[in-house]
Amino acid sequence: MDPNVATEHQPPMGRALELAQRGRGRVSPNPLVGAVIVDAAGRTLGEGYHARVGEAHAEVAAIAAARAAGEDPAGATMYVTLEPCAHHGRQPPCTDAILAAGIGRVVVASDDPSPKASGRGPGILRDGGVEVEAAEGADAAAARLLNQPFRKHARTGRPFVALKSAMTLDGRTATASGDSKWISGPESRLLVHRWRAEADAVAVGIATALADDALLTARDVDAERQPHRIVFDSDCRLPPGSQLVATAAEAPVIVIAAAGADRDRVAALVDAGVEVIECPGDGADRVETALGELGRRGITSVLLEGGATIAGAFADAGELDELRLFYAPIVLGGADSRPLLGGAGAPSVDAADRALAVTWEPSGEDMLARVRLREW
Repeated sequence: MDPNVATEHQPPMGRALELAQRGRGRVSPNPLVGAVIVDAAGRTLGEGYHARVGEAHAEVAAIAAARAAGEDPAGATMYVTLEPCAHHGRQPPCTDAILAAGIGRVVVASDDPSPKASGRGPGILRDGGVEVEAAEGADAAAARLLNQPFRKHARTGRPFVALKSAMTLDGRTATASGDSKWISGPESRLLVHRWRAEADAVAVGIATALADDALLTARDVDAERQPHRIVFDSDCRLPPGSQLVATAAEAPVIVIAAAGADRDRVAALVDAGVEVIECPGDGADRVETALGELGRRGITSVLLEGGATIAGAFADAGELDELRLFYAPIVLGGADSRPLLGGAGAPSVDAADRALAVTWEPSGEDMLARVRLREW
């Protein structure tokens, strides 16, 4: 890296946000973080990001990069996308490294809402004589959105849920018989594999698992690790001979069953290497309980790929945080063709979920709508 030109045409916080993205699919359950160090003249001295769980945090990586380039970060300004940690985990506190390096000023784009952080890092830095400034506006908003799974898990103990679906122009996800291959095009399907590689888990209902016998793995993309594969299956009907069960040793499989599910079926799945979590309640209640159990296992993000029944249960539970909807240039028609969501639904238009933000982008011949329903 040439420290004189690394961010010549980009503000330091924008560069830090860009760097943080490189950790996608590699750092969970940790947050995505980027850091850039600049001197008084605006020259970049060093930059870094959290690359993998257990490796150096962004602030430490940026300090190391500066020193490797022969630059002294003492008195410089560090721009970092998340407040520096002040606790011992897999790595020592970043506040210690910042103080030891003599950084004079730290600009922080986002708070860390987890109980072990929540302002401790900036407080320790101020006590050590470092000027600490909170970024505002677009940078602050982008930093919060960057880590929605981390933020939701920190605040609620439950994973962030993004519903993915391919739809026709008239809002249908399959024919009355269940035929849906392929509504979306190859570019959209490849993008879904990238999302799987970035998510901690992929979830479907048992109807989808039985109909498709899908692997639910990330393929044809660079995947650091495979997601947990989750099936909401009240009666443990997932066949021991299915692709999911057959590959349980290669990528974890979790079945969310009803309380008191058939013991023989439970035992058969467990013997095959599948984890079975029995959750009381039904529909939305079981979704809520299951997400709490998944959160306790360190799962911070779920890509929901199921049909209308499971998607409706998540919607009724208030646990759809984001929608990723591919609209294909197809009109299907038919009163009995499948909708996006089942479940009870909203009792009135006034009571319906209203999107906080919607963006549109082309995906081959499809259009992808990214819909943000909640912000954490």
